[in-house]
Amino acid sequence: MSKLLRKPLNEKINPGVTLVQDINQENSPLNYVGFRLIELEKGAIYQEELTDLECCIVALTGKITVSEGTHVFSEIGTRANVFEKIPTDSVFISGGRVFQVNADSEKARVALCYSPADRDLPTTLIKASDNSIEQRGKYQNKRLVHNILPDVSEVASSLLVVEVYTDGGNFSSYPPHKHDRDNLPAESLLEESYYHEINPEQGFIFQRVYTDDRALDETMAVEHQNAVVVPEGYHPVGVPDGYDSYYLNVMAGPKRVWKFHNDPDHEWILERD
Repeated sequence: MSKLLRKPLNEKINPGVTLVQDINQENSPLNYVGFRLIELEKGAIYQEELTDLECCIVALTGKITVSEGTHVFSEIGTRANVFEKIPTDSVFISGGRVFQVNADSEKARVALCYSPADRDLPTTLIKASDNSIEQRGKYQNKRLVHNILPDVSEVASSLLVVEVYTDGGNFSSYPPHKHDRDNLPAESLLEESYYHEINPEQGFIFQRVYTDDRALDETMAVEHQNAVVVPEGYHPVGVPDGYDSYYLNVMAGPKRVWKFHNDPDHEWILERD
């Protein structure tokens, strides 16, 4: 199996808490990005102490309560399924703090997105209404984007988080682009992780990760609740007809700026009438 593709773990870590994905510095080539996906049954509690990492807690599905110190955000979360295609609520927590997630609905699916905590920032509720929404691309490269923590946001010190929907028969992260060189203003160095869901769940999509010299060149068939790590290189996603794609991106690097470089072999696609 690809060293970049992560299948679901589905490990019980606490009563009522299942760890689906766990990507960190120790088990991946990523130095700036971490990602966990947990599923909670009603009444279940997940607690974590952050040290040198900041975290964005995304209520993917169901209702949760997030607590940190005197901050309590009750029954946040807006959807029963990510494919409702509406923004959801999130909570940003800076490094050095302890937080707790409680499941308020029968089931809750929660993404935990990590990056280095460069400075101390206030715990912040990012409401669904705070997400900016974009329609990107044309022809067979159309996708819907929910910006949870874009680079224009001052909520986080290093973390970038975004949701992307791609309908069947379309490509996204396309034409292929990369952001693996600290060469601003032309390009920024940002590692990335993709957490994928597919509708219907028995489907699959394709993701390729490759560098100009092809020292890294992997093409993966990605299934429901798989994750892909992108330490460098171009990383397009293709969605077969009949299935819709959702992915949650986490990005981080030495500077909190998203500047990408298109693969020059395919940039001509943008110039079509």
